[in-house]
Amino acid sequence: MLGLDRLPEVKTLRAKIATLCAADGRAARRQSGLAKERIEAAADPADAPGLGVFYVDGHVRVYHGALTSLSRRYVSRQRLCLRGTTDYWVNGLGGEPFFVVTAPVNSGLIAALREQVIPQLLAATVAAPPPAAAPATPRCTVVFDREGYSPELFAELKAQGIAILPYHKFPGEAWPEAEFGPHAVRLHTGEVVTRELAERGTRLCNGLWVREARVRVADGHQTSILATHPHWDLPAVAARMAARARWCQENFLKYMMENFA
Repeated sequence: MLGLDRLPEVKTLRAKIATLCAADGRAARRQSGLAKERIEAAADPADAPGLGVFYVDGHVRVYHGALTSLSRRYVSRQRLCLRGTTDYWVNGLGGEPFFVVTAPVNSGLIAALREQVIPQLLAATVAAPPPAAAPATPRCTVVFDREGYSPELFAELKAQGIAILPYHKFPGEAWPEAEFGPHAVRLHTGEVVTRELAERGTRLCNGLWVREARVRVADGHQTSILATHPHWDLPAVAARMAARARWCQENFLKYMMENFA
């Protein structure tokens, strides 16, 4: 529709949308097909034999209408609690948008991952189990922030063959400075930076063992990252979290809102 030289009337646009969405499930199948095409096009051979890295983050879309009563949620850019929905975007390493799911009821990132995002992600990918030669290879890796911290969810995803890369919500005390050492970290842009990194094995409250990596900055602050991917080395863990796909998502959404409404 954006490529037409004439803007269709509203009734024409509504008729076209009704035709496209007449068959039950047609729109969902089309969106799943588009997501699959985008994921395959953005596949990174460095992540093989897994299906790559997927960044998940929630963005509030304020509702200004009067046809329905939606729950209120906090909108950080306006610092207010407003009625709206939460869109959970699934992006690639460079911010490529794969698909989005909408939650009219604010059930949180944990429920969205369990009930919507992961099922749609697996449906949009070639979700075959790893080959027998590499049984420990994850099918894919999901990156999200502290809102999705749940040892029970981590265990469920591990049972499905999905690796996780979130921040640790309860990191505890700072690690001794002597544990950290300089590592060369290659970012997704190709830039190589030096970071002070350290790693331990950590048992969560439900008994699940995970890798805990920490990044130490000049002022002594330590950022704790959890990981379950067995084949990534410490710099790879830091690089994939340092991609800061949230900012890639923010830039994408800012551009789309300003230029494409």
